[in-house]
Amino acid sequence: MPLPAIAVLMPGDMGHAVGRVLREHGHRVLTCLAGRSDRTRGLAETAGLEDTPDLEALVTHAELVLSILPPGRALAQAEAVAGAMKHTGAAPVYVDCNAISPELTKTVGEAITSAGAPYIDAGIIGLAPGKGPATRFYVSGSDTRPMEALNGKGIEVHALGGEVGAASGLKMCYAGLTKGRWTLQTAVLLAAEQLGLSEALKQEFEFSQEAEYAVMRERIPRLPADSGRWVAEMEEIAATFADAGVPSGFHEGAAEIFRVLAKTPFANETRETIDESRTLEEAVRVYAQYLPERAESD
Repeated sequence: MPLPAIAVLMPGDMGHAVGRVLREHGHRVLTCLAGRSDRTRGLAETAGLEDTPDLEALVTHAELVLSILPPGRALAQAEAVAGAMKHTGAAPVYVDCNAISPELTKTVGEAITSAGAPYIDAGIIGLAPGKGPATRFYVSGSDTRPMEALNGKGIEVHALGGEVGAASGLKMCYAGLTKGRWTLQTAVLLAAEQLGLSEALKQEFEFSQEAEYAVMRERIPRLPADSGRWVAEMEEIAATFADAGVPSGFHEGAAEIFRVLAKTPFANETRETIDESRTLEEAVRVYAQYLPERAESD
């Protein structure tokens, strides 16, 4: 029997790579590029995804829909797909793979189940397929078997039980550390820059934090390319922590750091066009120019 057709919305950095490996494992992989950028269209073409004219056609032909896009658009995407389901009567399994809070994934799930379709909560951890160790999809919900069937097809799938929100909660905790650490490092370097202590701090880090500082030099100059879409992710983490009774202020601050980076000229770069020659020192000097206090004094 033919393997289930899978839709990926949308084929960005992560989505197109996921679609590519699923296609390589025999699945027909669909998407809908109406209104999408030339870059997204190029990524979809590179991955060999089939473009459908609209969401109605997509839900009619797909048996599984993977939503992989910036978290700020997760609910709107689900509502649009649910509308297409109601219009056509189709009810493919909908999997929200976005970096959203447990509470928001429940709201997304309600939009999908109101259209008569099954819902799976998912959280993605790791780099896109092909860029490192296996990409992990953690899933939860009443029936996660449609996603578990994809385990080993270029991705790993790990079930966390029947509670919608568990997978998203795990993603929030994980990203709270990884992306949260990057913003903390950036904030420390910005403070040193403003205090005229960048060179002294650099020397101390090279002496006592050599391994960590090497990571900072590699990662922090590259952050602006993703900063705009990571603002909402930090806000979702803050909401998750608050709902868990954990102070949320750190990740509210992390969102502010990403807002600063999103204002810099480097934010116009994509992962394909990042200036690899830019140094940490050069990056921080530019970031500092976009701090709110400095902008007001200027």
